[in-house]
Amino acid sequence: MTKDLNSALLDKPEVTHPILNISGLNVYYGESHILRNVDLNVFSGEMVCLIGRNGVGKTTLLKTIIGLLSARSGEVNLMTESILRRSPDRRAKLGIGYVPQGREIIPKLTVKENLLLGLETGRTKGRETEMMEQAFELFPVLKSMLWRLGGNLSGGQQQQLAIARALMGRPQLLLLDEPTEGIQPSIVLEIEASIQRIVKTTGISVLLVEQHLHFVRQANRYYAMQKGTIVASGETKSLSNDIIQQFLAV
Repeated sequence: MTKDLNSALLDKPEVTHPILNISGLNVYYGESHILRNVDLNVFSGEMVCLIGRNGVGKTTLLKTIIGLLSARSGEVNLMTESILRRSPDRRAKLGIGYVPQGREIIPKLTVKENLLLGLETGRTKGRETEMMEQAFELFPVLKSMLWRLGGNLSGGQQQQLAIARALMGRPQLLLLDEPTEGIQPSIVLEIEASIQRIVKTTGISVLLVEQHLHFVRQANRYYAMQKGTIVASGETKSLSNDIIQQFLAV
């Protein structure tokens, strides 16, 4: 492991309070009550997985954390600061990285140009070369494709690019919405390994929505959601077959 990656994208903070603390969160689409009194914590240097069937509110929760959706009530704190009234760009500057479902890289920009967009948070000013090298250590395939248009990459390569772009901003918290969706199994394993490496070597905390059971089990803890409510939580090593059938099986 190189010195750069060990010092890495974030100096690991020594904290006992959560990086992310959500309490009593309620979110509506019009008059439809989508998230109902959601409580959730993510601590420094851990991976937390949010599981549940399609349509239960998982993506809505991530979009609310990053600020793309507004909450009717409740609290979302990053470290000790309330961020509910902060704009999405301000939340990114405070240290939240977001990789949406479907990746949303910019197809007409090159790989390098997509990566450079991640510097817009201002958290890595003057460290472009360092952050690029760290991205290439995690996702070596990107280095050989710097001048290729993002739209010409495979789905797995686009996902790696989207994650690397988010990491260019040196987040404290990385939100990942179904990072293995539609990706071939061999690349899924590469992405799993890279995310584990990010958590273990940088102290970045990860909150991900995921359906792939093998990936779910890589997390430290899980929260299960049903009809917009957190209905179960615990360490992933304690995930029972009953819970898996209830919240993951199609």
